[in-house]
Amino acid sequence: MAERIRTLTGHLVRHTGKKSPDVQNVSGNLSPAVQSSFRYTLENPLKTLTKNQRNFYEENGYLVIKYLVPVSALQSYRKRFAEICNGECTVPGLTVMKDVALAKSSPIQGEKAVVKIQDFQYDDALFQYCCLPQIIRYVENFTGPNIMAMHTMLINKPPDLGKKTSRHPVHQDLHYFPFRPADRIVCSWTAMEKVHRQNGCLVVVPGSHQGDLKPHSYPKWEGGVNKMYHGITNFDPTLPMVHLEMDPGDTVFFHPLLIHGSGTNRTDSFRKAISCHYASTDCHFIDIAGTSQENLAEEVIDLAVKRTGLPREDIQFKDIWTLKSRCVKGEQNHLQGY
Repeated sequence: MAERIRTLTGHLVRHTGKKSPDVQNVSGNLSPAVQSSFRYTLENPLKTLTKNQRNFYEENGYLVIKYLVPVSALQSYRKRFAEICNGECTVPGLTVMKDVALAKSSPIQGEKAVVKIQDFQYDDALFQYCCLPQIIRYVENFTGPNIMAMHTMLINKPPDLGKKTSRHPVHQDLHYFPFRPADRIVCSWTAMEKVHRQNGCLVVVPGSHQGDLKPHSYPKWEGGVNKMYHGITNFDPTLPMVHLEMDPGDTVFFHPLLIHGSGTNRTDSFRKAISCHYASTDCHFIDIAGTSQENLAEEVIDLAVKRTGLPREDIQFKDIWTLKSRCVKGEQNHLQGY
């Protein structure tokens, strides 16, 4: 596998030679998780989570922490996003995505043409978000002390052009991940401005993290669907859902099996959020052949082939995820990032 990764890296990534930004050790040495009534959260000497917060996450699969990220940090991420969109800098391995409605018909360029950037793990300016001590303090309650950043995104949900393509179908993030166990994976999702129902806030199905991974596919929407925006097949719309309206800096932590999505942006402004999926380095890659994730893996590999020009047999799904990841804190163990 090492030789495949080196070859793929040469096509996808120009390594900067820099280590991850320093992260303050906010927890000291954590002892192994003790057996308790808690499944989805771990014991933490600093008691970052109250018992009520742990109980809420255990039952619902998500937890919102108010004003966790300062406005000054959000402003720096916004500035860097604009620089990337305007072509003022090049980030190795970064993926820049346009809304399907804009990509087909609009001459709009720059920041207003971009719906999302992802895989910014090699950009130290944006990667600072993944290493914020106040976020890591919470992440450790879900992953333990050895932490990998596995997937990074800055979402720029555009004003909808009438096609409803700005919405995101309800899905489970674990559909995209070839590593387990799911209970040692968590997402931090931070609002960069006020997020509400009108501009397409997150919507979640409380308690759905206690279920299984559902089959996913592209929804058959008349206006089209953005690339990789898979949704749960035959989703039951009568399930109880909660809209997460958030202020700038508010951060929601949620389980990768939590069913969630976001609505149409019915305002005239873009709705920005920044996120990172973390996993314990004790997680391990799995073989997704023959599972509901296999079609997704084939689609991702197809894109990697187009991007690199490498033969298909030289690229494996887990190699791509290895390149996406970067160690944030502690020992790398089984999930070996670049």
